[in-house]
Amino acid sequence: MSATSVIGLQWGDEAKGKIVDLLASEHDIVVRYQGGNNAGHTVKFDGHTYKLSLLPAGILHENVVSVIAAGVVINPKALLSELDAIAHGRPLAGRLLVSDRAHVIFPYHMLEEAALEKGRLGDAIGTTMRGIGTCYRDKAGRTHAIRIGDLVRPQVFERRLREVIEQKNAVLTAIVPDFQPFQADAVQAEYAAYAERLAPLVADTTAFLHRALRDGKRILFEGAQGSLLDLDHGTFPFVTSSSSSGCGVHSGSGVSERSIGRMIGVVKAYTTRVGGGPFPTELLDATGQHIRDAGNEYGTVTGRPRRCGWFDAVAAGYGARISGVDCLAIALLDVLTGLGELRLCEAYEIDGERTTDFPSHVEDLARARPVYRTLAGWTEDISGARSLSDLPAATRYYVDTIAELLEAPAEILSVGPDREQTIFV
Repeated sequence: MSATSVIGLQWGDEAKGKIVDLLASEHDIVVRYQGGNNAGHTVKFDGHTYKLSLLPAGILHENVVSVIAAGVVINPKALLSELDAIAHGRPLAGRLLVSDRAHVIFPYHMLEEAALEKGRLGDAIGTTMRGIGTCYRDKAGRTHAIRIGDLVRPQVFERRLREVIEQKNAVLTAIVPDFQPFQADAVQAEYAAYAERLAPLVADTTAFLHRALRDGKRILFEGAQGSLLDLDHGTFPFVTSSSSSGCGVHSGSGVSERSIGRMIGVVKAYTTRVGGGPFPTELLDATGQHIRDAGNEYGTVTGRPRRCGWFDAVAAGYGARISGVDCLAIALLDVLTGLGELRLCEAYEIDGERTTDFPSHVEDLARARPVYRTLAGWTEDISGARSLSDLPAATRYYVDTIAELLEAPAEILSVGPDREQTIFV
């Protein structure tokens, strides 16, 4: 099999971008298959730091074709802004394809999402307010959906937009105080300018990927968010609006599961979460703040501080199972340096019963009390380690324990943000 997939096994932000960047040069094509510009990853490349949201990390490699596939929802303004930010001196022609099946985010999606989130009051999901969820909602509802393929056909776009805006104005007038109706002409003019720039990049990416597989091309699939945010299998309703586990690779890209020979699951050496929802191992003390500061745990897209806690093997193990991982990449090990002792959650206790199953209902997860395994920490600086033998015995034992609990070998270890701060086991 010539295809590999990189999947986050926690609640996102697992440093997938670095792993994809490391593997991209070994592949011909890198594919982003779900999510929108609510996701983000930071990549250090050639001495520069790039913050990518829609673009696959492969875009930084000149010999790699990057694909934004059908399962992604696209804010054209955000995509073009991202392209402009990385284009300096880097030829992009022929190196980026955007699916004509991908759906388009409009200003009314953002306004709808803000109104819906505000209406949840104290039970807010923690959305980024970028219109991702409401665009996916329109996609599922079909009636109000506009795809990239519609956007680049002027007559089709004009007709569809006028139909949709008339209905959106009626809905928003009812739910948003002091709402000023959208003017179809103004929105059309703005998006027609985006369409003109995007048109050369638009393609049937599903057919492209099928041809690439037949030709023996090496394809790398890049997930956004994490498995525990999966719409179907995550901590609903505190999830994203797409299939962010390994289950989404196939529906988002159009590539069969049988074509993917290797699934790499990425985890942090601890656990973080953004937004609402239960978090059994969350640390609301000085240790949690230490992890937040040492790991720079602030959102790539939003800048929001992330909630931090001990490694949760019940949650990550569930992510590994639904995504079908073959091996692990463990990131940010260096962040734990200096902590006297470390804890790993190996089970939950819910209503007096011990379990290693991840609850399907958030109310059960909220009652879960972590059962910890305590391990010795380390004080040595591991950021310069380049082989397994360079790591302290306590670090190696910590890695082995994670691999044991998740029932998958650890093959990649990250001990810092730079590319060279990586150990291939």
